[in-house]
Amino acid sequence: MKTAFIGLGSMGGGAALSALRAGLDVTGVDPSERARAAFGNRAVARGSDLDPGQDAVVVLTVNAAQAEAALFGPEGAAQRVAPGGVVVCSATMAPADARRLAAEAASRGLLYLDAPVSGGAAAAREGRMTVMASGSDAAFAAAKPVLDAIAGKIWSLGSEPGQGAAMKVVHQLLAGVHIAAAAEAMALALRSGLDPHTVYGVVTSAAGNSWMFENRMAHVLVGDDTPLSAGDIFVKDLGLVEGMAREAALPVPLAAQALQLFVAQRALGHGGRDDAFVLRVWQALAGFALPGEPGGAEPVKPGPK
Repeated sequence: MKTAFIGLGSMGGGAALSALRAGLDVTGVDPSERARAAFGNRAVARGSDLDPGQDAVVVLTVNAAQAEAALFGPEGAAQRVAPGGVVVCSATMAPADARRLAAEAASRGLLYLDAPVSGGAAAAREGRMTVMASGSDAAFAAAKPVLDAIAGKIWSLGSEPGQGAAMKVVHQLLAGVHIAAAAEAMALALRSGLDPHTVYGVVTSAAGNSWMFENRMAHVLVGDDTPLSAGDIFVKDLGLVEGMAREAALPVPLAAQALQLFVAQRALGHGGRDDAFVLRVWQALAGFALPGEPGGAEPVKPGPK
């Protein structure tokens, strides 16, 4: 099955490698020469550079605008997809954008699966992402070999594009709030003189733990702000939460506060760094040292992320 993966970042690159291991005929697409080199398989800079007759195109870009350009722009991949092929769009976007892209795909004779993903870089590399998808039975059937290769759990959320996108926005409300809460807890611990490694051990063995605390505060303990998921991503995603909530006439005060914290991370010049380091917002206010910084705890030895 000829399959293109557009976007070879921490999630897209891992998912593409999972598909390659599963035996799919995979070509990566990314404008970054570094990302293409890291993929280590066939990779091109633009969708229009793909071989014709692609059976599936998986889109793992940052947002709807990038997805639209990568698929339907002058150098987009849609022109290289075989008639009746499937677009699996995994970018996080508003439901209205998912419906609009699905309509454009249909006008070109292509199937469309609205299929956001979650699970982190490790899950992508191991082919066990969670996929929250909506689309026609035909789109699900066409995408099945790809989904089986990259996903540990596939949720079918309905027949209409937009439902998968809505589910991902709801998920990102939780993810953003949990990261902000984890950072706030670690900030209080550091300000109070507690050892961050001990704090991490206690929390991850007790009822206050969350997946985000365990995953993201591990980055802090290593002292590594390499952006596996940048703070700016949550400026975008929590903005989508607020937009969807406004349309639903539903207040989301926790999401709104978390959004402002990630905006503050950006204002401090760290929006492009790892989202765990929204912790630097509190650091700027209170002046404590993080692991690996002068006066801070010794960082732990880096491990797999």
